[in-house]
Amino acid sequence: MQRMKRSISLAAVLILGGVLAAGSALAAKQVAIKGVVTDGSKQAVSGAVVYLVPAADVVKLGKTPSIEIRKDVPNDEPMEDNLANNRDTYLKGTTDKKGAFSISGAGGGKYFVYVEPTNGTYLPGGTLATKSQTAAALAAKPLAVQVSGKTPAEATFVGSSACLKCHAGYKDMGKTLHKIGISVVGKPSKLQDHSRFPDFNKGLNRLSAGSKLYFSSFDKSRGFDKYIITEKAPADAASVNFTATFFKDTDGKLKFRTENVKDSTDAARVYTVEMTYGGGLYKQRYLYRSGANLFPFVQYNPNGDDSFADRTRKPFRDYHGDWLYNDETKKLVDPPAKKAFESECASCHYNGYTLTPTVGGGFVAGAVNDPNGEMDIDGDGVPNELNIGCENCHGPGSAHVKSARAQKSATIVNPRKLAAERATVICSQCHSRPQGNMKNDQPVSKENRMLIPGISRNDYLANHTTREDAAQKDYWGDGVHSKAHHQQGTDLIRSKKYINENHLMTCVDCHDPHGKSGVKHQLRLEVRDGKNSLCASCHKDIKTKAHTAAKVGMEHDKINCVDCHVTKTMMTGAGLGKGLTRKDGKNYWTNDISSHVFDVPRKNNKAVAGVEPGKAMPIPYTNACGECHDVDKL
Repeated sequence: MQRMKRSISLAAVLILGGVLAAGSALAAKQVAIKGVVTDGSKQAVSGAVVYLVPAADVVKLGKTPSIEIRKDVPNDEPMEDNLANNRDTYLKGTTDKKGAFSISGAGGGKYFVYVEPTNGTYLPGGTLATKSQTAAALAAKPLAVQVSGKTPAEATFVGSSACLKCHAGYKDMGKTLHKIGISVVGKPSKLQDHSRFPDFNKGLNRLSAGSKLYFSSFDKSRGFDKYIITEKAPADAASVNFTATFFKDTDGKLKFRTENVKDSTDAARVYTVEMTYGGGLYKQRYLYRSGANLFPFVQYNPNGDDSFADRTRKPFRDYHGDWLYNDETKKLVDPPAKKAFESECASCHYNGYTLTPTVGGGFVAGAVNDPNGEMDIDGDGVPNELNIGCENCHGPGSAHVKSARAQKSATIVNPRKLAAERATVICSQCHSRPQGNMKNDQPVSKENRMLIPGISRNDYLANHTTREDAAQKDYWGDGVHSKAHHQQGTDLIRSKKYINENHLMTCVDCHDPHGKSGVKHQLRLEVRDGKNSLCASCHKDIKTKAHTAAKVGMEHDKINCVDCHVTKTMMTGAGLGKGLTRKDGKNYWTNDISSHVFDVPRKNNKAVAGVEPGKAMPIPYTNACGECHDVDKL
């Protein structure tokens, strides 16, 4: 018995000694982290609070993707949601007059370094806010953290031409899809360069040659494409309501004439096509003038084919032909003023978008004046910049242009130096499907303005949206993967890439908004270089052969990570063509817009299983895999 007591006592001593030793080791591992916070002009940022945000806490915010995106819900702002709950408990330091800070007591685990300026001149985040590091790595040498400036409240838009006077190295921006989206027919502006897209006007040229389009088989249950469009009279002539004949008029302008097939006494109507809307990749629409406003009409799909049974995948797809013909009265009509492009669509295109109500109940749309802009839309004699420009992402630039060199960085926004949530919302405001003050798919405030870059994601949701994101119908049946296009931002913020312990990804991690890479979709070169370089920069331990062998039972080498993890679940044009044909003759299709959830949707996904191939959500099994494998055996 005595021996047993001595054994227990000895064990207790050993355990206690082990605890003390572990405690001493933990204490020994605690380090001091020092550094300096400056702006891009190397000006010290004083009075800023520098926090160490534990990566483990960020992970806790992660959740299974769903379509629920709501304001005031603490789960989609990785840094700010954590600070809201833990501000008083996180390790922190405050910068002195020279921008220097020191934080003591950091131990095990990984941390994001988040800077919260207090003087109102700078924005929160900093260059170390999106990638976590161990305490030891952070303490290895003094940190050099830069934060983004903030556009002053009184700053106004100046136009991209003013920006390019000093930043000429970014002139390739004019070759991007963002910049050439809205083009005056036959007259690209000096800010635009179509050279990367030689087939940009393939559809326009087809119409300019004198196309006559037949609008038949009206279906009021459909959305914007209630008609089937053909270039030849359909066999069922009785199903045709009207035609639209495009022609070059004697004044040199492209016009189209609508004619009532049901009633020859109904006078034809003529409209002028002033601008093209898209055309770089998968579709092009045409903006025509009716009264004081522009309206979109007809969608050309360069990958379309008349042999495709699916009406959405033919060369020409209806786009609101129902605005030009009343199926009830069987009469030609003009488009409804309330559906004008300027009030329904333009906010996500124009630089410095404005919409000013008039006394008569109408409105005047505006964009920043730029001598090299596309067209004068507000009647002041100066062209307006009608496409995404520098200030859409960096904020209005008047103060930046006027400020002294030492204050340049303090007066403009640099998205690269923001926290992930503030950087991503700049893009996702348009690459999502919310509704704003006007109850349409435009995230405008009560003042009918788009967000100023740098605001928090929650401020955006609270002040620029009345419906925070897409409706249920814009997703596939699984409630996860986007079905409608321009929802890449919707996907990203619900993905593991956006909330994780290592790297809080933003759009620019994969995309090059300035167009320097020369790759379509404004992608970085490393995304599809045949070596999976971009993915491998983080996923260093993943080898394609071993990974695919473990996941699907067979080694694959000559594929890109994105072939499986960035499935094209959405379609904006006709899709990328007919996919694998099954033995029963039914076809699978490849869509043209990539999901940004970054998962691999399985063939037993409820949006796919048991659904007819032409109506099922595209998955890798029927797209990339289908090129080599028999889909019936997958």
